[in-house]
Amino acid sequence: MPLHVLPAPAPALRSVLTALSSPTAVSEARTPSLLGAQGPVSPELPLPVHVLDRVTADGTTATRLAGWRFLIRAGDRAVAAAESVPTADGWAFSRFFEGPYIPSTELALRQAEGMTQPYQPRLLSVPGLYMLALWLHGDPTADGATGHPGAADLLVPLAPAPPGIAAHRPYRVAELLPVLTHRVTPPTPLMGSPA
Repeated sequence: MPLHVLPAPAPALRSVLTALSSPTAVSEARTPSLLGAQGPVSPELPLPVHVLDRVTADGTTATRLAGWRFLIRAGDRAVAAAESVPTADGWAFSRFFEGPYIPSTELALRQAEGMTQPYQPRLLSVPGLYMLALWLHGDPTADGATGHPGAADLLVPLAPAPPGIAAHRPYRVAELLPVLTHRVTPPTPLMGSPA
């Protein structure tokens, strides 16, 4: 298996398990597929979620860990996702949600399983583009809470991807980062033009 899925921090997993066992948390979630799930549900495939805050002048990415995302499985498919976020006291359940990124994440993980090189799967959020990508980190033994995308790492944009960026196509970070940088950098006003 080329994907080395890291275990989530135990308190993050516990926060999600507690929320799943709470009828109030589940019923208040806006996730019809989770509410209508038949049989037991379980959190699986924990992925650290990193946010791309900026790209520095030398091309280095500034990312931060925003939480851990778990796919919530009922039977043979994921019906929702749950997130746990870091707090001053450890980890806290954040939310349940559903939508196109759930099946898109499953598809991207299945595609990555077919690769020959081992990777550590993570998620990379690019808020400026409303984009989420499966980040295949080249060091499968690295600490999932730290680091930034390396030039040889792969990014697989999840559907729906921004216009002009193909979903489910693996890009080397060195190939996709300039595109992302160009799109999230505001244009410089011309001299004499209104700002």
